Amino acid sequence: MSEEQINQENAAAGADVDSTPSLEEMLRQAELKAQEHHDAWLRAKAETENVRRRAIEDVEKARKFALDKFAGDLLAVKDSLEAALATGDNASIESVKSGVELTLKQLSGVFEKNAINEINPMGARFDPNWHQAIGMVEADGEPNTVATVLQKGYLLNDRVIRPALVMVVKGK
Repeated sequence: MSEEQINQENAAAGADVDSTPSLEEMLRQAELKAQEHHDAWLRAKAETENVRRRAIEDVEKARKFALDKFAGDLLAVKDSLEAALATGDNASIESVKSGVELTLKQLSGVFEKNAINEINPMGARFDPNWHQAIGMVEADGEPNTVATVLQKGYLLNDRVIRPALVMVVKGK
């Protein structure tokens, strides 16, 4: 090998040494990256805590004001009842009955609007999930069917909020 070739190899080797970062430089770059990742982690953690706090606040507001719309709808029914009472003794039986019927119609509209449905199981098969039997009666009809509805039941979004109170046909 000639001297010129050796100088070229040494120069190339020196170039490689110069282009490769030193251990201190690599450590400094790793520390910078670690600091960047740590900062990003802190920001993500803070954002997660903020989202969780906002979700808790939203759930609390939803719980606190869940009945807001329903209560607003019921105010019109209350106003109608108060107006009926304010008529005094001058109202005829027919006008009072008419007013009560309109108020009931108003209340039924509020129930329908808020997904409250009536359970009126007259003649239906007794279902302990929807009905509460008060007693049994001897009557014509198939055993374990509803003979009398003493009090209607109600569903809220297909969930029983009050079972219907019923009398059931006794088997012969």
